[in-house]
Amino acid sequence: MKQRFIAVLFFISFIALDAQERYSDLRDALFNAGKLSGQSGPASVNWINEGEQFSFMDGNIIKRYDPSTGSESVIFDPSGKTFPNTATEFTYNSFQWSQDSRFILFKTNFRPVWRRSGISDYFLYSLEDESFKLVAKDAQTAELSPDGTKVGYERGGNLFVYDLEAEKETQLTDDAEDQFYNGRFGWAYEEEFGLAQAWSWSPDSENIAFWQSDEREVPVFRMTDYQNTGHNDYVKIRYPKVGDTNPKVRIGVINIDSGSKEWMKVPMNDDYIPRIYWTADDSKLAIVHLNRKQNHLKLFMSDIKSGDSKVIFEEKSDAWIDVFDFFAGIDHLFFFPEDVEEFFWISDRDGFSHIYRYDYDGELINQVTDGNWEVVYVYEVNPKSKTIYYSSTEESPLERHLYSIKFNGKKKTKMTTEPGRHKIDFSPSSEMYLDYYSNVNTPRQVILKDVKKNNTIKHFVDNKEVKEYVENHIYADKELFSFTTEDGTQLDGYIIKPIDFDENEKYPLVLNIYGGPGAQSVYNEFATNGWEQYLAQEGYVIVSVNNRGSGGYGSAFEKIVYEDLGNYESKDFVATVKHLADTHSWIDGDNMAIRGHSYGGYMSSMTMLRHPGIFKVSLVGAPVTDWRLYDSIYAERYMGLIDGNDQKWIDSSPQSYAGNLDGHMFIAHSTMDENVHVQNTFQLVKKLIDNGKDADLRIYPPGAHGVAYSGPSYLLLYQQYVDYLDKYLK
Repeated sequence: MKQRFIAVLFFISFIALDAQERYSDLRDALFNAGKLSGQSGPASVNWINEGEQFSFMDGNIIKRYDPSTGSESVIFDPSGKTFPNTATEFTYNSFQWSQDSRFILFKTNFRPVWRRSGISDYFLYSLEDESFKLVAKDAQTAELSPDGTKVGYERGGNLFVYDLEAEKETQLTDDAEDQFYNGRFGWAYEEEFGLAQAWSWSPDSENIAFWQSDEREVPVFRMTDYQNTGHNDYVKIRYPKVGDTNPKVRIGVINIDSGSKEWMKVPMNDDYIPRIYWTADDSKLAIVHLNRKQNHLKLFMSDIKSGDSKVIFEEKSDAWIDVFDFFAGIDHLFFFPEDVEEFFWISDRDGFSHIYRYDYDGELINQVTDGNWEVVYVYEVNPKSKTIYYSSTEESPLERHLYSIKFNGKKKTKMTTEPGRHKIDFSPSSEMYLDYYSNVNTPRQVILKDVKKNNTIKHFVDNKEVKEYVENHIYADKELFSFTTEDGTQLDGYIIKPIDFDENEKYPLVLNIYGGPGAQSVYNEFATNGWEQYLAQEGYVIVSVNNRGSGGYGSAFEKIVYEDLGNYESKDFVATVKHLADTHSWIDGDNMAIRGHSYGGYMSSMTMLRHPGIFKVSLVGAPVTDWRLYDSIYAERYMGLIDGNDQKWIDSSPQSYAGNLDGHMFIAHSTMDENVHVQNTFQLVKKLIDNGKDADLRIYPPGAHGVAYSGPSYLLLYQQYVDYLDKYLK
């Protein structure tokens, strides 16, 4: 195996470690991790006044920043304000602006439903007269129309619109019933396709396109926290597992003035519609269709008046096709700019994710970007200048940088220069952008930059406080490394050495992983994880790696895991720790642990059981232990369909290797985990017992997928992790 370490020169002048402050205990490390993250810069940024200014939150006060003058001013201060006709202090959860920047729609009294959704009351605030108006009560979603004259919303499975001038509510649909919705998703669609709002205003504000979802035949999952003194109350969720009946959906369009409704004629055969898009032609709606296996995409162009729909192009894959990227934070891979009958699509059809340009007949005009690197985010498509602003891995899979390029693929320009992982908030005017970035040597920086000159307008955050903190407090920085495995795969990782490091000593190792398809654990970014810092203080080596299956490295690297989850990932985890133990005498190869949560919990259990004798300890949080127990959309995307080939499901299940346990396994789960059901853990524990193997189990009844449900439970969980490591690795 070949090894290449990237030297990391830290920015502090080193002083004697014994003179630096240490964490008094784990609580100190976990709850003071914010001192390493530092200031985050303008929060909840919204570009207003045609992108010439932006609003941001300072506590619960909404302020405006004007780049032309460099001035800040208060837009909204809730102090002293009350809900209309009450003495109750006005509070809010979030807000949205009208397109003309004259009104703010506040979401209040939020009651969560699933990961992204909840029920709220919506109030419209006028900046002109500082008045509030209740426009939607107990609505799951609400949105101002583009022209600012109406508010659309979904309540109780039906769609409504409120006319602001007439102060009148109009009900647009009336056929909702239990588990039958208009403009609302159930759990599976929301969780696995990444959207909470199942309807969309047309750009001209004349129509609303919406999903109608029928979940009446979807099986019910029940869960309880066992806290009642009598019979338990059970939460019921329509949750389709692998092979189950899925939600049935269709797309309708309602004309606001006439109330007429038309159904788009898109053939469905146990298929999905994960996305819809209004186009530059007001009469056309683009509809993305996926087969159940999610390896065949069709793009329909539908006439909203007749419902007639035509497939304008198709894409097939030997693995799966993405329509969004949860880990990159991008909700859409299709882009339909205004005023031009063209659209853009991010596809990995040539082995790497790149931007393709099409006309409305589905004919390819040109490939915009190309190379052995990935486009990971499109921030702005400007039809006037025919320019796309995007971020990519061209510099390195460990970094993200902003680029601009013309529609025809020419004049590509790199806009960010400092090494690291850049996250961008781009003005819709295409005149400026906020750049949030860090690297292993530099804590978070926040800079407002001019697009044309690419110079700094204002350096909002330099986090000098973080630099001062680590000068006076122990701090273990990341070192980036890469190596080539025995089968010729190059892997990137980071390593954090113990405080008081002495190369003549031996240190136990903790591999901290996630590992799921499309995810990425290692970036060139500043180390801010309080738990890892505490472990370094306590004498542990902490490691993470971008295993095969990770995003950012091309489809061959990512999609090798298709229908074979757990195999290549676990091989890469084993290869990483064996390489480090073989090449560094100060790593104790006899005392190593692997820790992960969710997909990471799946992989920490799978690796421990499938490769016995490598890790002495496995810390397992909320694991999937058989993909047939997980939801259909996610599991079938990566494992294919139930087709009589049970062996692939058996091979990808940690339960199949329960008899191999050679070491100590700690499992934590919640009975109120609606995502990865505790059934997974109970089945694994049963298999371990059947094989005469013991594991340590902790159940946190009220917790959700995160297991911990409060500050004390969070501290307890991580203290249990530390105690377990200390008990068996030291």
